[in-house]
Amino acid sequence: MDEGFPKIKNDVQDRSSEAWRKLCAYITLVVSEEREEFCPAEGIGPELYQQIYTLPESIAQMKKVKRVNLYGSMLKRIPVEIGQMDALETFSSYTSYDLHWYPYEIVHCKQLSSSTVSTRALYTHLKGKRGFPDLHNNPARYDGDNLQCSVCRKEMSYSQTNQLWISLQVGTDVLPLLANLCSKDCEVLLPRPPEGYVQFPHKGGARSNYIRK
Repeated sequence: MDEGFPKIKNDVQDRSSEAWRKLCAYITLVVSEEREEFCPAEGIGPELYQQIYTLPESIAQMKKVKRVNLYGSMLKRIPVEIGQMDALETFSSYTSYDLHWYPYEIVHCKQLSSSTVSTRALYTHLKGKRGFPDLHNNPARYDGDNLQCSVCRKEMSYSQTNQLWISLQVGTDVLPLLANLCSKDCEVLLPRPPEGYVQFPHKGGARSNYIRK
């Protein structure tokens, strides 16, 4: 792994903490009351909110939520289950400066049309900006031993997956996305990134890796 490039950090959240328990309870409330907005800073209070570094997988149950407000969070990652939030229209993680990348599954939120993120915190290949972590021998791991292919949803183990970075338009912004792929067939189904971004999926690391040979 190249010196100077960040590493993917796993196990970022203490799931036995009061903050985590309160957040899980808040999500249960949002689901039971069929609320259209998810705002954990209000739901669990600002002090506990600052102890949240990822979100529970139970966000998949928030089928009625149209607006996600993660303003000013300490989040380091979003779980892939965000792709199951079918009604999501507006996503804001503005001033969440430790949130450098997003799961590819967010593209499955077909109603998502508006986003507000702190673009200066994002991984990007552009000169003078934050580089992508090298995914060789440095996989991002979610909760559990298995995961699904980001494209075809096939269940697989971490030893079977190929993790790649790709930059795509999501809502109002172009976001760096992490895709978990089960095969080359699924890799070729990934959309073409916008002009000005790496034009193919890649492993990150040194800028020379962004040049297709």
